[in-house]
Amino acid sequence: MGYNVLLIGRELRNSFINSATNRDRPYSTYRFNLFFKKGFMFYMTFNVRLFFFLLFNKSDILFANDLDTLLPNFIVSKFKKNHLVYDSHELFTEVPELNNRNFVKSFWLYIERLIFPRLQNIITVSDSMASFYFKKYKKNIQVVKNVPFKEQYIFQSKRVSVNSFEKVLDEVIGPKIIYQGSLNKDRGIELMISAMEYVDGTLFIVGDGDIKKMLEDLVKKLGLCSKVTFIGRVPFYNLKSITKKMDLGLSLEEDVCLAYRYSLPNKIFDYVHAEIPVLVSNFPEMMNVVNKYKIGKVLKSRSPQNVAREINDILLNKKSFKGFFLKASNELCWEEEERKLFRIFQSF
Repeated sequence: MGYNVLLIGRELRNSFINSATNRDRPYSTYRFNLFFKKGFMFYMTFNVRLFFFLLFNKSDILFANDLDTLLPNFIVSKFKKNHLVYDSHELFTEVPELNNRNFVKSFWLYIERLIFPRLQNIITVSDSMASFYFKKYKKNIQVVKNVPFKEQYIFQSKRVSVNSFEKVLDEVIGPKIIYQGSLNKDRGIELMISAMEYVDGTLFIVGDGDIKKMLEDLVKKLGLCSKVTFIGRVPFYNLKSITKKMDLGLSLEEDVCLAYRYSLPNKIFDYVHAEIPVLVSNFPEMMNVVNKYKIGKVLKSRSPQNVAREINDILLNKKSFKGFFLKASNELCWEEEERKLFRIFQSF
């Protein structure tokens, strides 16, 4: 659309983003190096730094990603009379990390209740989330799904060598199953691992997170080292080639909070574009996509034996899903979703 874009974030150790990859992006980036990495002090220092950065740098439109960036964006937008778009990428106050943390949850709810009714341009990633916010604040929300490009990604960075991963994949005999994403509590990863005892195949876990050690210990405890492989974090631009080598993709989040129940994980769309069938949790948004496009199955029971039966059934009948991926990838692509953002920006 002809805008000069600046993406603001924070610097993390072991990040794939560096000066070389930044040069390949068609936009600028700026990352804060913060002393505190998590908890209250992290959020406070990040918001203070973000406020002053936005205040003293020229901009016409501010785009706040999730509730933890909204307050400084909102204040600066009012002070400088900038347009503001709020992207609620998840139900931030309903995430599992806030379960049983009433004080922290009430703080974020206060920020949301203070600002949300005053917003004019709000987007979110699923119809269920949009309905949730409409009932709560009587605000119309535009749904913009977080889906891949149909033809290409937004930029083509230099491809990081993952030959070692690809060599492992090519040498595996039998069906290959993938989970890609964060290794966090309640993502259903333990269930996937337990189910592999009854599956003649290999589960590849692509990602990292705070329960990785526990998952590795579980694999050893169950004697499944030959059936479960941890690939670790992979640069976004390499992930597609790995996913395309798989036979089945999993997304088995647990029903522990509204944020998960109403979610529509990115990984499902990545599986669709890689033309591999999916097995998903019995949640409304995931179920709607799978049933509408006939690109996989919805989990009926969360016992390891039943998960294994569903996996084996999909692998046995994998060819029956083949004809449905073209329609799904043509409709569930960024070329379609970006038009909604264009209409918002064109209204300014």
